[in-house]
Amino acid sequence: MQRQEIDARGLLCPMPVIRLQQAAPACDKGDELDVLATDPGVRADIPAWCRVHGHEVVEIREEGYTIRVRVRIGG
Repeated sequence: MQRQEIDARGLLCPMPVIRLQQAAPACDKGDELDVLATDPGVRADIPAWCRVHGHEVVEIREEGYTIRVRVRIGG
C-alpha cells in the first residue's frame, strides 16, 4: 500500500475532486490518497465522488484551516 498527498489548498469546488480524480487511476487497489483542502465543500463532495467510483473515505480531519480527507482506492 502506498500513500500520496494531493495539495488542493486554496482551490474551490470542483478542483479538489478533479485533482483526486486525476490521481486515482495511477493508484493500486488499497492505496490511500490524502487530499489537503481549504474548501469546506470537500466534506460532502469527496465522499459523494467515492460512492460513485467505488472508493472509501477513511477519515476526514481538520488540521487548522486545512481539511484532510483520506481516501482508500477500491477495485
